[in-house]
Amino acid sequence: MVAVAERPAPDAVARGASVEVRAVSHAFQLADGPLPVLDDINLTLVPGEFVALLGPSGCGKSTLLRLLAGLEPASSGKLLLDGTSIVGPHPSRLLVFQDPTLFPWRTVRANVALGPEAQGRARDGKVRVEQALERVGLAGFEDVFPHQLSGGMAQRVALARALVNDPRLLMLDEPLGRLDSLTRIAMQSELVDLWRRTGATTLMVTHDVEEALFMANRVLVLSRRPARIAGELIVDEPYPRHRGNARLAELRHEALRLLGLDATW
Repeated sequence: MVAVAERPAPDAVARGASVEVRAVSHAFQLADGPLPVLDDINLTLVPGEFVALLGPSGCGKSTLLRLLAGLEPASSGKLLLDGTSIVGPHPSRLLVFQDPTLFPWRTVRANVALGPEAQGRARDGKVRVEQALERVGLAGFEDVFPHQLSGGMAQRVALARALVNDPRLLMLDEPLGRLDSLTRIAMQSELVDLWRRTGATTLMVTHDVEEALFMANRVLVLSRRPARIAGELIVDEPYPRHRGNARLAELRHEALRLLGLDATW
């Protein structure tokens, strides 16, 4: 019997979005000509799924997130959320960067409240701000300033700032890349728990093979720039996962093979 990768509870899945990337190519327009970054990318995310993008540095992983966030248009192809073309930023699609980029003069609560304030819903958003802080484990730190936080806590604030808008697509661009190894391991489990509670469709960029396999339902391995999808790994282990799991070790070897690094394993 083949195991099936676990999904969030049905009521949580209903809050996630379906995502389609159809024949998307993209190039940066430089002074000496175009620099191709993505080449004919096709992928589909089902509602409530957690997918990791794994690939060499500079291959175009973060660029794909920016296109899905609507921060810039693709050179060619289509990007759709629930069947509707993505033409610009929207609170239903949120991108969390590696750097939390918190405003140092605002408290934790005030940083998280930026979304509702920008939408003119500051008064109605108070309850959602408190709920978002509770979700990421920061209840009791509402009045603390960013300089008083550890790296892991600052990243939790960035996540709460995204979650306060109840996104249907949550994109994470190396969200744990600047944390120390122990904090990073702890935050990996916390992010998985958070995804399972919220049901948001989640797409995460990482350079860490173990991180991708530990957290995601599915891992897409990208080639060097201009990036194409070199392979797909179905992570069919239930949660909570254990890092010493033999199946994860097999998938790690396959991921390294797709990256051209299996000779070192």
